[in-house]
Amino acid sequence: MSRTPPPPPSVVIVGGGLAGLATAATLVDRGLRITLLESRPRLGGRASSFNDPTTGELVDNCQHVSMVCCTNLADFCRRVGIDGLFRREPAITFLGPDGRTSELRAGIGPAPFHLSGSFLRAKYLNWRDKIRVGYGLARLALDEQAAESNEPFADWLIRNGQNVRTMVLFWGTVLVSALNERLDQMDVGLARQVFVDGFLMNREGFQMEVPSAPLGELYGLRLESWLRERGVDVRLTTGVRTIDGDDGASVRGVTLRNGETIPADFVVAAVPFDRIPGLLDPTLRPLVPGLDSLGQMESSPITGVHLWFDKPVCPFDHVVAPGRFVHWVFNHTALQGRGGDNGGQYLQIVISASYDLLWMNKEMIRDAVLADLAAMWPAAKAATLTHWRVVTEHGATFAARPGVDALRPSQRTPVDGLFLAGDWTDTGWPATMEGAVRSGYLASQGILEDLDRPARLLRPDLPPDRLASRLLSRRTALRFAPDFEECAVEPSEGPQT
Repeated sequence: MSRTPPPPPSVVIVGGGLAGLATAATLVDRGLRITLLESRPRLGGRASSFNDPTTGELVDNCQHVSMVCCTNLADFCRRVGIDGLFRREPAITFLGPDGRTSELRAGIGPAPFHLSGSFLRAKYLNWRDKIRVGYGLARLALDEQAAESNEPFADWLIRNGQNVRTMVLFWGTVLVSALNERLDQMDVGLARQVFVDGFLMNREGFQMEVPSAPLGELYGLRLESWLRERGVDVRLTTGVRTIDGDDGASVRGVTLRNGETIPADFVVAAVPFDRIPGLLDPTLRPLVPGLDSLGQMESSPITGVHLWFDKPVCPFDHVVAPGRFVHWVFNHTALQGRGGDNGGQYLQIVISASYDLLWMNKEMIRDAVLADLAAMWPAAKAATLTHWRVVTEHGATFAARPGVDALRPSQRTPVDGLFLAGDWTDTGWPATMEGAVRSGYLASQGILEDLDRPARLLRPDLPPDRLASRLLSRRTALRFAPDFEECAVEPSEGPQT
């Protein structure tokens, strides 16, 4: 008599954001039964879109971009077939407070000096600013011990030669957007990582990759079809009440909000960090260390402002606005060919770490953005605003506060079969799409290891250029002249225009 073969191992993934999608995408075609549960009616999590009833368009919650240094996100996009829907931008345009533009573009020199030419030509910084910033960059890049500091990055900057002007026009311009946190609340180690890994180690690492399609199409409709075609049971509008354990230290499956139970050999909780404690049933909570630490983590908000004009306002595809209320402007008429009917223009405005906007209503935010655009481009005064939306993601990212890395848990838990995924887990990266994908890859690696099918899914970082590797990969403490150190803090010196 022939025996019925046992069913293949089952994996339930709770959460259809990038972390959950990356987990599912790396487990397909491996003989597993995969169920992906998402409480919303769409996939993508925070990297998603909604249908705007006025324009009939898919509107992103907020603009998302990648960088060439995001190797795992690039691998994920290739894996699921959406890598052709990004535009690589060889340069980043900055519009200074005086209206003059500058470009950040790689020059002929090797990394880490490939951006020095465009930095020295930057019109929104004077020569004294550039000396200060150069000094600060050298201190930050060459002193790996800085990553162990628990002081706010603003304090570190003041101790290392920076003033209000350089903090507003340079450091804040780069880091507030990259880490979605204010300088006075920012972790030094994460700030250092942005500059070293993103800008200094590799000639191409800083280049942006901007989606040429709405996020809802990239990570929603296309991913849903791709997963279903490969046998994944994708269930939308399906909320999970609890992740269930047995009498021992093992996961048993999940219970849905409608009371249905789904048994599973493995469960991956790919949800925001503040939802984890409430998802675990009482038998599992004492077995998962670090739940109290998750309670110490906080979130940072991002505000996206969507504006439709009857005529062109922004002459660039995208632009950074140092020292302004507005941080980034993305011209979606140019980037995605949308909102340009009858000669109009559709702009997405991004304001990161938007704590100061939380007390403002949407009309006040809209008016402040319009005033800033009018100061940037006279065409904004003559154009008519035909439609607008303000979207604030209150829990857009985990807050990159000092010491936050110590609170971030591993993807593997002590509970047999239970894994965590999300950019907030210990990925070695800040709260980014790259971090989310890395967490999903690491969770999948753990599952495959437990099944005795080990696979290396995590992709290596961009290889550092030879000179950059020699200069920046060793622990170096520089000694600087004390007379320059003394001029670091000048209380009477404010922003200069």
